[in-house]
Amino acid sequence: MPSYGRVGKRRAAAELRRDAEFAAFTAGAGGRLLHAATLLTGEQAAAERLLTAVLARVYADWFRTRADDPYEQARSELVRRFAYRPWWRRPHGGALDRLTGQERLIVTMRFFEGVAEEQTAAQLGLPTERVRMIGARATATLRSRPDDPGGLYGGRLSGSGSGPPPSLGSSSFATRSPGVGHATASPAAHAGGRPPGNLPTSRRPK
Repeated sequence: MPSYGRVGKRRAAAELRRDAEFAAFTAGAGGRLLHAATLLTGEQAAAERLLTAVLARVYADWFRTRADDPYEQARSELVRRFAYRPWWRRPHGGALDRLTGQERLIVTMRFFEGVAEEQTAAQLGLPTERVRMIGARATATLRSRPDDPGGLYGGRLSGSGSGPPPSLGSSSFATRSPGVGHATASPAAHAGGRPPGNLPTSRRPK
């Protein structure tokens, strides 16, 4: 029968492995997740708080979910937390300022994340036709932006262009946004575990 010392060593080794895997995941996916959170909330500080809570859950469930797709798990948690926020916390500001919370969710999932209509509908608990209708209404709203008289912004969203508008793209955002570590100073503080040692902790969300 193994001693407590051996059990402790195995547990410590497993936690070190989790920390390394989680750090690699946040380094690779953090910028995109932060961008999605910013599109949803419209505010950098709110996006960082949302993402911190999301990654805390991912970190806590790492041993159970790492066999699946961690990014999909994180995105699902991001959508769930935003969708079930208090009703009076209406998002405002940002690239999707003119959209409602539900419209932000569908635009972000469909046109930034590239999630299929059926999958988006299933995750939001809506009929596929409803998702299609809300997406069309949102793109019409974006197309009517006063600063986009040619309709390029909405046209790209509706599929007539080559991709999402520049303000929704991930590459330019990632190069000028803080790293995910800034938004996730210590996910284990929320999850009840030990924070990964190689994640930056210089800036904590308020």
